[in-house]
Amino acid sequence: MRPTNSITVVIADDHPIFRRGLCDILASDPALRLVGEAGDGEEAWRLIQELRPAVAVLDIHMPRRSGIELGGLVSQRRLPVELIILTMDAEEGLLHEALNLGVKGYLLKENAIAELLQAIHRVAGGDCYICPALSTALVQRNAAWKALHEQKVGLAKLSPTERQILKLISEDRTSKEIAEILHSRVRTVETHRQNISHKLNLSGSHSLLRFAFDHKAQL
Repeated sequence: MRPTNSITVVIADDHPIFRRGLCDILASDPALRLVGEAGDGEEAWRLIQELRPAVAVLDIHMPRRSGIELGGLVSQRRLPVELIILTMDAEEGLLHEALNLGVKGYLLKENAIAELLQAIHRVAGGDCYICPALSTALVQRNAAWKALHEQKVGLAKLSPTERQILKLISEDRTSKEIAEILHSRVRTVETHRQNISHKLNLSGSHSLLRFAFDHKAQL
């Protein structure tokens, strides 16, 4: 039986298997109580408002609302919910954006199994928890990012939306999934993909996908 003063948690991730793994990790700690789980940002927002958990663990990229967008909503409404953002890679800009919104926890997904429980306890107690691997990863990523930009000067010409779409492509997201995440139309996403290919001087039906996969860690 869970103690009555247990830390309540909502988990949101659009990958069911990964989300199930997070829930199993949570179940191993009697001081924590899972009160809700969501497969997209809109459902996560509903659960946060209705259940007011102590901590919400959010995937940074989800359909309908992103983890960063939810961080902004929680901040605007001044809800008493601490947030932990899960991300696939170390992107300095998103980390800073999350911290500016008051997000207390930031984890790489590859480290979530080992660090999730510690992160939840830390942020529930009012402290911050930033995945230790992020500092090293950010340094390495910045060096690789600089080298890639010297090789592909067209990257500097990409708009913020195009850069976000390129990153989502590297995560094997379809145009339909990207459109849902960005609250856009599939045709608009396809147009962005064409513009990205043109700016990066990529030709061929799969060249953009190959480029995104090959340079996923630097995007």
